[in-house]
Amino acid sequence: MDLSGANGAEPVETVTGFRTLEHANAFARRYVRDSVERCRAPGLKPEEVMSTWFAFGEDATVEGAGEHAWTSGSELADFAGQPVRDAEDRNWRALDPRRDEDDAPPGDPAEEEGE
Repeated sequence: MDLSGANGAEPVETVTGFRTLEHANAFARRYVRDSVERCRAPGLKPEEVMSTWFAFGEDATVEGAGEHAWTSGSELADFAGQPVRDAEDRNWRALDPRRDEDDAPPGDPAEEEGE
């Protein structure tokens, strides 16, 4: 779930369709990592990066996995303290299950219209 903005605990967006828990965790981790990097400006100290992220960044959680779910709190300080070295670490789009929906062949037009 995307918990960005001033919505408090209400998600801005819920992404479904992950094949496995590992897939969902990797997506959430990269999503937050990308958000932290977008909040990083030249010369900012790690605590300033975190402050900017808390004000403007996008958090993500994995629901329904209990203690096995990735959470931003476990890595946020590390993300803020160390700029990303490998662009793949922030490429959440490659893991987005909605991409698979876009790649699916179109259905029969009659079925889509309910005939």
